[in-house]
Amino acid sequence: MGMQGDFLQLLKEQGYTLGAPTAVGAGHALTNATTILAFKYRDGVLVAGDRRATAGNMVMYDRTDKVLEIDRHSVMAIAGVPATAYEMVRILEHSFKYYRRTQLQELSFDGKLRAVSKLLKDNVPAALAGTGAVVPVFAGYDMEQGSAKIYFYDILGAEFEGVEYAVSGSGSPTIRGILHYLNTWGEQPLSALPEEQAMVQALRLLTSAAEFDSATGGVNREASLYPVIKLVTGAGVQTVPDATLKPLYESQVVRYV
Repeated sequence: MGMQGDFLQLLKEQGYTLGAPTAVGAGHALTNATTILAFKYRDGVLVAGDRRATAGNMVMYDRTDKVLEIDRHSVMAIAGVPATAYEMVRILEHSFKYYRRTQLQELSFDGKLRAVSKLLKDNVPAALAGTGAVVPVFAGYDMEQGSAKIYFYDILGAEFEGVEYAVSGSGSPTIRGILHYLNTWGEQPLSALPEEQAMVQALRLLTSAAEFDSATGGVNREASLYPVIKLVTGAGVQTVPDATLKPLYESQVVRYV
């Protein structure tokens, strides 16, 4: 994701301003969703996102779902303007469903990647205007190759495969460094983690991002608010319930904080 920062810097040097509290209507800043991550674990891909949406320095909502299921084998995690991202997901969901019903087969994994890229390219004017930038992470199970995969994009629609992991959003610099450390020098690579340990790492990563990034929402035990975590495997997309995350957080995250 290092190229993402360079790309945004290039746009700024050309006079574009992205991600700033742009005045809209009566001077309100755009709502933005923040930190998302995905990494491969033993059984597939884990995709997670915090729940906070911000507008400038204001917390607009703390129950945002940033990991959205497109079909039974693919999800898109969103960072950027939720309104634009949600509309993209609705279009993708209907497009995949239409293809499945008319062709009597699933759209290929490569076809899904192209569909995401095209929507981002079509959104370039809004992204460059600072009113609709979305930098998503797409994860899905490739039925032809029998493996789960991760792809991330820039705002122009260029796609890059996250061989082991991908991150996006305001808290991503913190957790990208941690992911590199864990994957390189941890007791075992991320792709070898069992399901429960993968969920623990996701909770720890988002807790770390919330510690250093005010736009990333942490766990709120009093309100029973936990990150959204989805698992993508050959069996399909599974949403991890809060009832599963709560004991993991209390036994393997909060006691270390």
